[in-house]
Amino acid sequence: MSLVIPCSSQLVFAQTSSSPRFRSFRAVASRKLLFNSRLSSTVTCAMKSYKLSDLTPTEVDNLKARPRIDFSSIFSTVQPIVDDVRTRGDAAVKDYTLRFDKVELEKIIENVSDLPDPELDEAVRESFDVAYSNIYAFHAAQKPVEKVVENMEGVRCKRVARSISSVGLYVPGGTAVLPSTALMLAIPAQIAGCKTVVLATPPSSDGSICKEVLYCAKKAGVTHILKAGGAQAISAMAWGTASCPKAEKIYGPGNQYVTAAKMILQNSEAMVSIDMPAGPSEVLVIADKYASPVHIAADLLSQAEHGPDSQVVLVIAGDGVDINGIEDEITKQCNSLPRGEFALKALSHSFTVFARDMVEVRFFFYFQFFAS
Repeated sequence: MSLVIPCSSQLVFAQTSSSPRFRSFRAVASRKLLFNSRLSSTVTCAMKSYKLSDLTPTEVDNLKARPRIDFSSIFSTVQPIVDDVRTRGDAAVKDYTLRFDKVELEKIIENVSDLPDPELDEAVRESFDVAYSNIYAFHAAQKPVEKVVENMEGVRCKRVARSISSVGLYVPGGTAVLPSTALMLAIPAQIAGCKTVVLATPPSSDGSICKEVLYCAKKAGVTHILKAGGAQAISAMAWGTASCPKAEKIYGPGNQYVTAAKMILQNSEAMVSIDMPAGPSEVLVIADKYASPVHIAADLLSQAEHGPDSQVVLVIAGDGVDINGIEDEITKQCNSLPRGEFALKALSHSFTVFARDMVEVRFFFYFQFFAS
């Protein structure tokens, strides 16, 4: 059995809900693993490991320190972009798209209803359809229901959740195309009944929209696509421009410039909310002797491949776990990934924790989640 603890997602409803805290760790001891990668002749990946019972309290505390980004210099870079988009609107977005993405746009917004259905390979289309159905079922079950309480005779209190009228969804497209992100952001908005859904994603080199992202956007009810990325896209959705509808709340992951723009704008006159200041991708997998090495490796690499600043943690609970099989699977799967180079860099500052049993794992997590 393996347990995966990924980063949390949020629903697109006006009411907010708390989610479990997840903290990743920085390792204090190392054990090097050699990977024979197709990316180069030999790639050395230092995936650190250690035994939980051998660590001092200070070392355990060090494990809890998650990677952090120093935004002081990034804010100074992003603030002028935010201000410029507020002032010049569409023209500023076009200028920054030309500067950063080397794409000259005639217009920055496309109405999804005006776009033809993209042509996709049948297998790819079916995969998106299955993913759509699974994601829809999961989030539909979370839709709040109206609740009425008569707390005294003649006095009735009601709890009602109303959808946000206009939302902005950011789908990264710099180093990788993420149509799955389009589904995971747009489907909750569709279920909630958001009337205006603006999806921002960087354009292709010819100024077009990635056909996989477009297919997911159309299926999930997106109304507008903003052909821009980075801080300029976040700013356009936050302020609104002549062609881009203003969003009341912005969702979605992104790089440090996207995150900085969201942080700046949520405290500005734009009067826009954000989901959260997202950090690097991270995941923690707990595995016992019944866990499949294939599944463990896939779960770890699913986040490691996001970028070199990602961090993944594997917790081994008890004896009998096929650690060599897990390492072999990580090597095998990493070699087959188009983004294997990113995954290897992420694995170099990721690690494995060995616990004596699930009792020790639970003890560790008690202090990890509740005592810190």
